[in-house]
Amino acid sequence: MYKDELNAVCNASISKSNLINNNILGYFVSSMLAGIYVGLGILLIFSIGGLLGDFKGTKIIMGISFGIALSSVIIAGAELFTGNNLIMTIGVLNKKTSFTNLIKVWIVSYIGNLIGAVLVSVLFYLTGLAGGDIGSFIANTSLTKMTLSPEALLFRGILCNTLVCLAVWCSFRCKSDSGKLIMIFWCLFAFITSGYEHSIANMTIMAVGLLTNSEPNLTIHGYFYNLLFVTIGNIIGGVFLIALPYHMIAKN
Repeated sequence: MYKDELNAVCNASISKSNLINNNILGYFVSSMLAGIYVGLGILLIFSIGGLLGDFKGTKIIMGISFGIALSSVIIAGAELFTGNNLIMTIGVLNKKTSFTNLIKVWIVSYIGNLIGAVLVSVLFYLTGLAGGDIGSFIANTSLTKMTLSPEALLFRGILCNTLVCLAVWCSFRCKSDSGKLIMIFWCLFAFITSGYEHSIANMTIMAVGLLTNSEPNLTIHGYFYNLLFVTIGNIIGGVFLIALPYHMIAKN
């Protein structure tokens, strides 16, 4: 069961390993693009959130609108750290790539995602659109993210990447691009509306919060505090709740 899909994921892990070993600059640029794409998606929904203000359905509309982030990564092609938690783990479990390559891919994609996320944050700030209600909404949400307890960040990170990696897994199972887009929509709708935490999306939104300088309690320490626990949670969710179960199901 799921043999064809598992082989497709394994082939993706081999392609990623080959790219990072033969063209690390190209791999890094692809990782930056993923950070930019996710950043553009999160900036879209937080702009919507700021404009809607106290409307009770704000999170629902934000969830409906976030599909552009992962859709761009999967359809256009880019290296997203959280998706790589699934793909590289399955590659290693099936002995199609090495643990060393997994670590390389995770580290380089994470750093590339971070630089892409910060770049799009700076560009958004320079547009002058990070003020007013939108800026306040971003700053207040960033402060909340930086002050949540470690366990809250961890478990929200676990559930978030369970949904993201579910979308990535489904993209290998779906036979058409329209099917992929539908599953991406539903999985991202669930994670945004529920309020889970995605490390790469947080890189952008908290960076904009810091740039607005509108809240003295927004700090670099808080930025990396959030990313630490959310990243660990994202890894756990992608590896143990999606990659490992489907590997076990597909085993002879």
